[in-house]
Amino acid sequence: MKDHATLGWTGRQRHAHEKSASDRVAGSEANRALKSKHRVLWASGDYPAVAAELIPALGPELVRACNVRPGDRVLDVAAGSGNAAIPAAELGAVVTASDITPELFDAGRRIAGERGLNLEWVEGDAEALPFADNSFDIVMSCVGAMFAPDHQATADELLRVTRAGGTMGMLNWTPGGFIGKLFATLKPYAPPPPPAATPPPLWGDEEHVRELLGARVTDLTLRRQTVRMDHCATPLEFREYWKRNYGPTIAAYRFSEDDPSRVEALDRDFLVYLERSARGSAGRAFWEAEYLVVTAIKV
Repeated sequence: MKDHATLGWTGRQRHAHEKSASDRVAGSEANRALKSKHRVLWASGDYPAVAAELIPALGPELVRACNVRPGDRVLDVAAGSGNAAIPAAELGAVVTASDITPELFDAGRRIAGERGLNLEWVEGDAEALPFADNSFDIVMSCVGAMFAPDHQATADELLRVTRAGGTMGMLNWTPGGFIGKLFATLKPYAPPPPPAATPPPLWGDEEHVRELLGARVTDLTLRRQTVRMDHCATPLEFREYWKRNYGPTIAAYRFSEDDPSRVEALDRDFLVYLERSARGSAGRAFWEAEYLVVTAIKV
C-alpha cells in the first residue's frame, strides 16, 4: 500500500486530505446519530393511533391526488404504518412502504393483513432512499418526508427514484396551520434542532416547494386543504392525547422533565394554544389542520 509520500503529496495536501477524511467520518457519525434520534422520536408514543384516529382521511386523499391505478409501482416514503400505502394497495397498485422507523411497520402489516393486502415494507431514510433511480411510477409521502432535516436532499431523493413521466406527490402541514403553530408552541421547550436543519412545516410553503423541485418537474399543482380533528372533546383531553401519542410532543416533555416549572409552563402554553385554536362547542370541540397538497410530474 502506497503512503502519502510515495504518492508525491506535499505536507499541506496530506493535511488537507486527512482533514477531509476526518470531516467525512465525523459527518457520517453525526448523521447516524441524528437518524438514530429520529427513529427513537417516531417510535415513541403511538403514531399509528394518531394516523388512524386524527388523520385517517389524509392517506386516501393523497392516493386520489396522485391518481394511483392498478398495477402502478408506488413508493410511500416515511410511510409510518401505511396511512397512504395501504389505500394505494387496495386499488391494486404494487406498493412499497419505506420508513426510517421500522417499529411502525408492525401496525401496518397487521392492518394490511386484515384487509388481505400484500405490501413490501422496507427500512429507509428519506434523504438516502435504498432504491435505484427511476424505480417507481408514483412516489408519495403523507406528512412524513417533510420531517427529514435536509429538505433539498429529500426532494432530490423523491425525484431520483421516480421515473421520467411519473408522479411525485406529498401532503405537508403548513407553517400557519394548526400543526405548524403547534410546533411553534412546543419549540421553546423542545430539543434544539440539528445544525442546518430546515423547519418541517416549510414543506407546506408553496414557494419553498417550488425552489426545492425547480425545473425537474412539470404540471406542479399546489393547493391548501384542511382536515378536521375531532377525536377529543376538550382542549385538555386533546393536550393529554398529544402528550401520550405524538413523538415530537413527547420529546418536548422529556427535554423539560428535569425542571418542574418548565413542564408546568409547557402544559400551560400548550393548553392555551389548544383553547384558542378550538372550534365547535364546549364539550364537543374540534380542530382544523391545514395542509398543502403537492403533485408534480417528473421531467
